Amino acid sequence: MKPISIDSFEVLSEVSDWWQQFEKSRRSVLDMADTAPGATPVESVLEIERFRLLRFVSDTPARKKIPLLISYALVNRFVIADLQEDKSLVRRLLEQGYAVYVLDWGYPRASDRMLDLDTYINEYTDAAVDFLRSEHGVDAINVLGICQGGTMALTYAALHPKKIHCLITMVTPVDFHTEKDRLSQMVQDIDVAAAVRALGNVPGLVLNANFNAMQPFSLNIKKWLDSVNTLQDPSKGAFFLRMEQWINDSPDQAGQAHQEFITQFYQQNRIVKNTVTIGDERVDYRAVDCPILNLFGSYDHLVPPDSSRAIKKVVGSKDYTEIELPTGHIGMYVSRAATQMPEKISAWLEQKG
Repeated sequence: MKPISIDSFEVLSEVSDWWQQFEKSRRSVLDMADTAPGATPVESVLEIERFRLLRFVSDTPARKKIPLLISYALVNRFVIADLQEDKSLVRRLLEQGYAVYVLDWGYPRASDRMLDLDTYINEYTDAAVDFLRSEHGVDAINVLGICQGGTMALTYAALHPKKIHCLITMVTPVDFHTEKDRLSQMVQDIDVAAAVRALGNVPGLVLNANFNAMQPFSLNIKKWLDSVNTLQDPSKGAFFLRMEQWINDSPDQAGQAHQEFITQFYQQNRIVKNTVTIGDERVDYRAVDCPILNLFGSYDHLVPPDSSRAIKKVVGSKDYTEIELPTGHIGMYVSRAATQMPEKISAWLEQKG
């Protein structure tokens, strides 16, 4: 029988220590209070099928006349902008005196596979914008578009320019063929139409697997090894669990809309070519003439800075401001650098009247 080496004993010792730490973490998790993401109450003010327009409820009445509408991505849920009280972009904007609303795209069912971008932009978004214009007695509203939701908000602003007072884009992809856009490189050769024919709606789990594949070690191994220590701290542990619930709350994607978005934006890069078509209408991004504030992260691995910066070249507006923060994609919502964003957004909106 081969004798056990010292190295083997060291490995066993490491595993034993890790397992003891895991058990402490398990007990800590059981003792934690509610860790559901979402710090601010919401109420539904408009519903169309599975789409809802939600208002964030604040104890303080809004002081600003023009409401702020958040357009978030279809891929994940908007609660990342309101994850917990001390990491909530929404709550800080409410404190700045804005009436804040969000487009809740819902969870598509199998029967929704033919929902297209025309429905999301010209029906759902337009209905929400018209509701807010009437409700607040204004001709145009302010829109904060985040990630894919920013691309959709930019497209909406091009189709309905008179209804947008100011447009704020955050980690928003515009040029999908920049050198460091690894996500775009991953999908270039995918036959999206065939995938949609086979799957109908595209499962959120499939998309999450693709995102994790971009940083396989840090997102699939290191994060969970580190979590053993993280979960022993009640504050850090609760934040970690909220993040994990948000990450894994990925709605399936309506097949037709997903196919259109991947094909026109990621594969064909039509925004920079000014050839996007929504429904039967060609989108002219030069029609966007409202003031634009563009926010992006220096270390964003999903939306590289150059992808976001391209908005300046495609729109007709000459009133353009950009702010680059030293953080990554998710850090735009929850990092220390992100804490300054609400004040920057509010100060910029104040200048625009």
